[in-house]
Amino acid sequence: MKKLLMATAALAIGATSAFAETKIGMITTLSGGGAGLGIDVRDGFMLAIGQSGRDDIEVVIEDDQQKPDIAVQLADKMVQSERVDILTGIIWSNLAMAVIPSVTAQGKFYLSPNAGPSALAGQGCHQNYFNVAWQNDNLHEAAGAYATSAGYSNSFVLAPNYPAGQDALTGFKRMFKGEPAGEVYTQLGQTDYAAEIAQIRASGADSVFFFLPGGMGISFLKQYADSGVDLPVVGPAFSFDQGILQAVGDAALGVVNTSQWNKDIDNPTNAAFVESFQAEYGRLPSLYASQGFDTANLILSALDTAEVSDADAFREALRAADFDSTRGDFKFGPNHHPIQTIYAREVIKEGDVFTNKIIGVALENHADVYAADCKM
Repeated sequence: MKKLLMATAALAIGATSAFAETKIGMITTLSGGGAGLGIDVRDGFMLAIGQSGRDDIEVVIEDDQQKPDIAVQLADKMVQSERVDILTGIIWSNLAMAVIPSVTAQGKFYLSPNAGPSALAGQGCHQNYFNVAWQNDNLHEAAGAYATSAGYSNSFVLAPNYPAGQDALTGFKRMFKGEPAGEVYTQLGQTDYAAEIAQIRASGADSVFFFLPGGMGISFLKQYADSGVDLPVVGPAFSFDQGILQAVGDAALGVVNTSQWNKDIDNPTNAAFVESFQAEYGRLPSLYASQGFDTANLILSALDTAEVSDADAFREALRAADFDSTRGDFKFGPNHHPIQTIYAREVIKEGDVFTNKIIGVALENHADVYAADCKM
């Protein structure tokens, strides 16, 4: 344990006092193939904390290296040694499942800026767990709805074999009115998709839906573009977001993907966020950065009306979601997951930069199906 903690030294940002009034622990992925996602969540979160001007908040940041055992060890350290009040930051659903139930059982608040496994939205929900991004199925449900509206009837579907991947295909099929031409679960972290592309070629599919976040999506799209298979592709934002598109390049142009956020959502908060993020970090924000930013601002809004030490009052302040979101109006469902509009976006090129533009609404004011099973 000591060796691990030395290898993942904490970065403390915030109050200069050793006794900050509120202490937030961020465990996220800052190294390896998924590092871009965690870096964007961290940067969006810290941008909001910095803009708040508050000096009574301390943020302790650790790298989970995308490994569940390390995430668990870091969470134990943060709760028992660091004495954090709130935890956040996890990107991957298998890490979320390993950490969040234990953290909330110990009376701590957990706000997810990304991972939203179905098990924590339904029967496994908890009064101290809030998801500020989505329930995992949601963007995939929107992709299924879009594929149906586009006239596709036999999409080939694939995703990694872990909780979010399973939720992805479940969500897509829930809203897709056709029949999948094929269904494949790939290995988490896989980089060679020759076998899967051969299956797509032989399947007779009229389209492809895939969920492969981070480096997995970059590898698949490049290999797919080089394969000569010329079927239209639909996916969630995770494989077509700002941090990934530059690496994918022309292979992504024209692809339609689904997201609850984009840089062209027309509201003052979003416009200011995009401008300030670009000024601070020298790059356009991603979906993940917007989620980190919203998560921090939700926490800040709750701290404006309640102390974390008064758990009931702080919980109610979080439920109220009285903050200006990059998405516009923001509200939680009864299981503390967002009810929100999900857009269809198309990958375009603006000058030398690959990015997305909104082309329509895929699902409006959409709630997840698991809320009915949540009893709290």
